[in-house]
Amino acid sequence: MTEELLQQLQQGCQDLGLVLTLEQQQKLLLYVELLAKWNKVYNLTSVRDEGEMISRHILDSLAILPFLSGTSMLDVGSGAGLPGIPVAIARPDLAVTLLDSNSKKTRFLQQVKAELALSNLSVVHSRIEHAELPRFSMVTARAFSTIDNIIDLTGRHCDDAGCLLLMKGAYPEEELKFISTSFMLKEVVSLTVPGCDGQRHLVHLVKEGMLEAE
Repeated sequence: MTEELLQQLQQGCQDLGLVLTLEQQQKLLLYVELLAKWNKVYNLTSVRDEGEMISRHILDSLAILPFLSGTSMLDVGSGAGLPGIPVAIARPDLAVTLLDSNSKKTRFLQQVKAELALSNLSVVHSRIEHAELPRFSMVTARAFSTIDNIIDLTGRHCDDAGCLLLMKGAYPEEELKFISTSFMLKEVVSLTVPGCDGQRHLVHLVKEGMLEAE
């Protein structure tokens, strides 16, 4: 855990307007350390440099914190635990469930949960089509699938006041032409992530009728 990485993380959080305790910062850095270590064998991410992991994975995940609501979150196709693990560290009051169909990745997620003592984190090894889960306040997905597919696959896991928070790169103009009787678009937010080149967008979908109720 180098001082340089800690300073990068602290500056990034400051740029995002986030306040994290030193313990939370240390857990995020330990997560990066574990990710770099396991990545050599399990190929969890194409990003190899730990400094790049801070910007492209940690800060990118933390950028969605202002848009979270409710008490529970399902991270679908979580992969290496993004955005679910950084969110679980930053929001210990939030019950976060990570779901992935790759057993190597869920083994890694279980190890992170144990080593970081994340009592608010659950890991599920399953395909989303077959998962027997409760309903959640939020469902997140990062580079998982198209908006249409995500609605079809995850909509049933949202509670009546639930929302989908979908992390995208470039503005997903074609995907936003989705047709759904259950979800409607609330907003597309352009995110500025410290140290990240390229576009970042958050697509925020809510249950039909919820916009009128707000």
